[in-house]
Amino acid sequence: MQTREQALALDRDDALAPLRTQFALPAGVIYLDGNSLGAAPRACAARAQAVINDEWARDLIGSWNSAGWFALPKRLGNQLAPLIGASDGEVVVTDTISINLFKILSAALRLQAARDPSRRVIVSERSNFPTDLYIAQGLIEQLDRGYSLRLVDSPDELHEAIDERTAVTLITHVNYRTGHMHDMAALTQLSHERGALAIWDLAHSAGAVPVDLNGAQADYAVGCTYKYLNGGPGAPAFLWVAPAHQNEFSQPLSGWWGHSAPFAMHPEYQPEQGVGRFLCGTQSIVSMALVECGLNIFEQTDMVAVRRKSLALTDLFIALVEQRCAAFPLELVTPREHGRRGSHVSIEHPHGYEVMQALIARGVIGDYREPRVLRFGFTPLYTRFVDVWDAVEILHEILAAETWRAPEFSKRGLVT
Repeated sequence: MQTREQALALDRDDALAPLRTQFALPAGVIYLDGNSLGAAPRACAARAQAVINDEWARDLIGSWNSAGWFALPKRLGNQLAPLIGASDGEVVVTDTISINLFKILSAALRLQAARDPSRRVIVSERSNFPTDLYIAQGLIEQLDRGYSLRLVDSPDELHEAIDERTAVTLITHVNYRTGHMHDMAALTQLSHERGALAIWDLAHSAGAVPVDLNGAQADYAVGCTYKYLNGGPGAPAFLWVAPAHQNEFSQPLSGWWGHSAPFAMHPEYQPEQGVGRFLCGTQSIVSMALVECGLNIFEQTDMVAVRRKSLALTDLFIALVEQRCAAFPLELVTPREHGRRGSHVSIEHPHGYEVMQALIARGVIGDYREPRVLRFGFTPLYTRFVDVWDAVEILHEILAAETWRAPEFSKRGLVT
């Protein structure tokens, strides 16, 4: 691509382009951080108002029935299911990834202990998102039964790391830092051949790349709704368990929402049959209601079209950076191969934090991850090809003029 007009032409021919109008994007901003927090659907403001003013303020407690509040985790789970290769009755939207991971990792280890007590190893990547590792470490400390966490430094090491002592593999489908995407079906098959259960974190997959949990014969999965699914800051996460494991799922957080008859108020816990047993306590209804606004937009397209545009956007970004910014110390971290790439691109620079702050000051919003990584997310529902062109032009200007050296760009905020 040689001109900005060529990028504009791609946008004119883009079948997903009309969906952009359904998002409230600020003028003068190129938003390339949907991999961290998705843009707000325009419908969210009206939906929040309806929940607060009508369902809560007017109808009060009656809305648990009349507005369908109580059924919302399962209804949203069914709406989300097609995006991750799941079926009705297999997904619930609830809690956070960390809490949901605690639930399923605890249940998976308990199931494996009943099958083969010698399996006491959890296999993951050292570069996995830290909360996944922290949850595993905390659970190991709590169990105190000889469990251990085995971490690999490269995806290539997973084949040898998964062995006869492995109870569970805990892998993020698309790595948060590098954008590397694993072959879910192949790794799940390998885990099963070695006698392990496969847990997948879909935080950077759901709504970004096609996922087929049932097709891959995965065992468990968690994911969030506030990135590519555009559910809003801190929106509830989701949890999936393979049908074969649902009714043997041992809930470590046995709250009343997972009870078979919550309003019978029995003193003993009896789990619901099926997906409902994955719930714990009362849900955050205002936040949960907004998740539907993002999911409604996905119903107007499909993941094949989303993935096609994602690859085109990331291909273009990589090519333009290498053309326009070849004179600068940038190193591509994300795989070039389509089959190994998610929907964000990570690039290292010796002063990555300062460069990203300079970009943000110019209206190009990405984010930074240690060490030295500038991270750019491409959300096909609203990212344009001209956004890619303009972002790279601004990156080139910042690097060429070294404006990133300004003192204000080295000041660290709490969130990077």
